[in-house]
Amino acid sequence: MTNQKGRLLIFTGDGKGKTTAALGMALRASGQGMRVKIIQFIKADQSTGEVAAVKNLPGVELIQTGLGFVPAQDHPGFPQHREAAQLGMQLAEEAIQSGEYDLVILDEVCNAVALHLLPEERVAAILKMSGPGRIIVLTGRDASESLMALADTVTIMNCRKHALESGRPAQKGVEF
Repeated sequence: MTNQKGRLLIFTGDGKGKTTAALGMALRASGQGMRVKIIQFIKADQSTGEVAAVKNLPGVELIQTGLGFVPAQDHPGFPQHREAAQLGMQLAEEAIQSGEYDLVILDEVCNAVALHLLPEERVAAILKMSGPGRIIVLTGRDASESLMALADTVTIMNCRKHALESGRPAQKGVEF
């Protein structure tokens, strides 16, 4: 663990690259001998390239608590998604408070807040309890202004053009 001041970074917006940027940080941190915990709040697919790659990185753990596509709040399956997000938040709190990890990535947590799976206040509260040297990264579309105000660095990914819009299918190694 370093003795530097901690950092909070947010990768948000409607463009590609939010999770990819966070995973790039995990790669870099692993190369520096740092311990990394990644919690994916919505994703549930174990067969993606990112999940396979992370298994080979020393010092990096990835946990998926998400159940995949989140239905509307009035859908009978919505409470299960909320419970899954709450579990992810509990794991995030434990990881941040333990001091065991140098970098904690909360992938798609901004989506979880925007979709009413998690209260924004709870996310903000755990961000404020991060200790020295700890780096926390939040990803997901629709990061709120109040979460962005807490961050040291905010990057907004903006999609100008996407191959999927022209009917091209998702490609292995690019989208998954």
